[in-house]
Amino acid sequence: MTQFGYARVSTKGQSLADQINQLKSAGADKILAEKFTGTTTSRPQFDKLIKLVKPGDTITVTKLDRLARNTREALNVLDPLMNNGIKFNVLNIGILENSTIGKLVKTILLAVAEMERDMIVDRTQEGKRYARLHKKNYHEGRPKRLITPHYQAAYDYLMDHTYKDTARAFDISVSTLQRIKNQVENG
Repeated sequence: MTQFGYARVSTKGQSLADQINQLKSAGADKILAEKFTGTTTSRPQFDKLIKLVKPGDTITVTKLDRLARNTREALNVLDPLMNNGIKFNVLNIGILENSTIGKLVKTILLAVAEMERDMIVDRTQEGKRYARLHKKNYHEGRPKRLITPHYQAAYDYLMDHTYKDTARAFDISVSTLQRIKNQVENG
């Protein structure tokens, strides 16, 4: 019986180190980790893990949301595995197994996790609505690109050269050059 660890972060800029250390401390024999969004259940390392586990094995995660983003997704992932004799050790909760109480606890915890995520989204949207109404300089999205001397020179060069030649000469992409041109000409 193997204790697998699974660690996941959503973006390349995030670190897996803390999760991996926690999984090692919890006794995980083999750890699979990836930097991959949780908005999809098709994740390369998780798919590999699903193929590796056998009845009697345990999958350890630091938090339930490392497995899925919502209750339906998580149930679709957990139920077949639990029905096949695989246990889940969620470090901030405990062991989830295929028993009556285990199923109840799993479903309640997943519903609470989804509710928390939805509440965060609601609060974020509420904050944006408030800012739009009460802050006159509020603007969503990326701030406008600062037209640096380098970008201005690229724009000036573009007036007598092709996009491709200008992009190569200034070491920027054609699409960036198009955005610079649009910003300079349209404010």
